[in-house]
Amino acid sequence: MRHSQVPSGYVTYAFTNRTPHMRLTRAAFRWLQEQIDKLANLSLAASEADYLKNTCTYFNDAYLRFFTSFRLRPSENVRASFTLLEDTGSQDDVGDLSLDISGRWLDTILYEIPLLALTSEAYFKFCDKDWTYRNQQDRAYIKGRKLLEHACIFSEFGTRRRRDYHTQDLVIQGLQRAAADCQTQGWKGKLSGTSNVHFAMKYGIPPVGTVAHEWFMGIASITNDYEHANETALRYWVGCFGKGVLGIALTDTFGTPTFLKAFKRTMPTPANSMADDKHTLIPGAASPPLPPPPQDVNGTTADDTSDEQSYAQIFQGVRQDSGNPTEFVTMMRDFYKRQGIREKKTIVFSDSLNIDLCLAYKHAAEEAGFAPTFGVGTFLTSKEPLHTYTHAYTPLEVRPPFSSKLMPLLLPKK
Repeated sequence: MRHSQVPSGYVTYAFTNRTPHMRLTRAAFRWLQEQIDKLANLSLAASEADYLKNTCTYFNDAYLRFFTSFRLRPSENVRASFTLLEDTGSQDDVGDLSLDISGRWLDTILYEIPLLALTSEAYFKFCDKDWTYRNQQDRAYIKGRKLLEHACIFSEFGTRRRRDYHTQDLVIQGLQRAAADCQTQGWKGKLSGTSNVHFAMKYGIPPVGTVAHEWFMGIASITNDYEHANETALRYWVGCFGKGVLGIALTDTFGTPTFLKAFKRTMPTPANSMADDKHTLIPGAASPPLPPPPQDVNGTTADDTSDEQSYAQIFQGVRQDSGNPTEFVTMMRDFYKRQGIREKKTIVFSDSLNIDLCLAYKHAAEEAGFAPTFGVGTFLTSKEPLHTYTHAYTPLEVRPPFSSKLMPLLLPKK
């Protein structure tokens, strides 16, 4: 999306630690800096490029060619600093971490996940070491089995806050075991995939995910038009990928009520697109895209005589990622009813889940006529009992929001 539509947007991000009492040590920061530097060595292997081409068919050839030659440049894009609370000279001295990322949106978007995963790993490698790999796979198996027994459809979303790579690997192995039991027993649940494409490739499960908050935030910032940002983001998304592809909409970037005002609008067609261009054009980008024309059974482009559709009709469903989930279910039920949409829609729940919450939200969603699914992250890869369990465990909560407006690269950096 950024490759084809917004190649020259300039952006800065800033790291935010949402659990400020959980700080890194001097040794943890030095290790983290070394790992950040090593990101420059990453490249897409030929087998990985083939996997993306054959599995993620919504990536076009131009993007895959770009991605094959793409390299992260942390020495240019990432600035890490560490402010000690008290300097005793010890490697165990603690302090506050700062991470600032800057550059073209196209070049910096891929830093988010590895930086957050590495920061979490640094914390659990040097600061909170009261945990073990022992029984991690079995615990994930038990959790997955309970979800599947209760007919939950869920995916693994745990990369950002995992304790380390091996922990996530063990978790997915446990979930795979549970999925095998599900198939043998004939349960109605399903492990639908993982948001980690590497592990999806390694274990032969689907890579899954939804649009991110950053897409809407970036569109709002680069257009400086928050009023129409939701609609602009939706239009470019559908125009890039097509109807029915990656069709779960994220509603809460600027508040769900505001999002729904855009969601009920009609997706432009060739006949009416010019009327909408004024408010849904990204400066410096290509003209607002239109969904690919329909094809007949022989694959030939057919006349576009289909009725106009709203974004709410086009998208398969929505994702709930903040606020009260049961109130969200009611809000979406009432919204679809007002729009006269009777097709069964999906709600993806992804906010601070555990087994009991998944079961409660599943019941509420099904009662309202939705098909519920779940993106489960921290509960699987980070919220395991400690080696010596003496208190409730809190994962390291980190997130890198936009910290400035996007600007065309032609403008000098201020």
